[in-house]
Amino acid sequence: MTLVVGITGGIGSGKSAVTQRLEQHGITVVDADVAARVIVEPGKPALAAIAEHFGADILQQDGTLDRAKLRTRVFSDESERLWLEQLTHPLIGQEIVDQISASRSAYTVLSSPLLLDTSQKALADCVVVVDVPEAMQLQRTMQRDSNDEAQVKRIMAAQLGRDERLALADIVINNSGTLEELNSQVDELHKELLFRAEASG
Repeated sequence: MTLVVGITGGIGSGKSAVTQRLEQHGITVVDADVAARVIVEPGKPALAAIAEHFGADILQQDGTLDRAKLRTRVFSDESERLWLEQLTHPLIGQEIVDQISASRSAYTVLSSPLLLDTSQKALADCVVVVDVPEAMQLQRTMQRDSNDEAQVKRIMAAQLGRDERLALADIVINNSGTLEELNSQVDELHKELLFRAEASG
């Protein structure tokens, strides 16, 4: 079984910049966000259940899920968010396990914003947290997603707090600098993870 490295961080922390760099080193990245999209593709049971629960207007004209509309609904109503999580989390978990099992790289990355909030953490042998100050998270996410500040703050509030995340980390990557600085940290991380994978194998 491959060494599984969980990579997480709050919204806007730069997880994808880290995982893209590791992919350049030939490492398989299993992305929980991608798994979450796979399970709600047209024709999948989860999509039918979501449309039945929230109404047909939660779908776009081509029959795919309107993710922005769904996000607005679930982050403004806690009970709707819990309903959605109970439906999707087990399905996402299974998709992730299947993808990890298929990986053939020296170690495998599981990239997930909810790694430490859910049972996904049990899949990781080692946890890497990508960390930035909360003000920077807010600013980056608003620029990237054109979300208003209140929406981003609601998403941040629904995620594990920064201090809790850092307390659970085996390794911390500080992403408050430039992309060059981040890449050089990730290159060092890759060497460390190769060493750990060899030691565990």
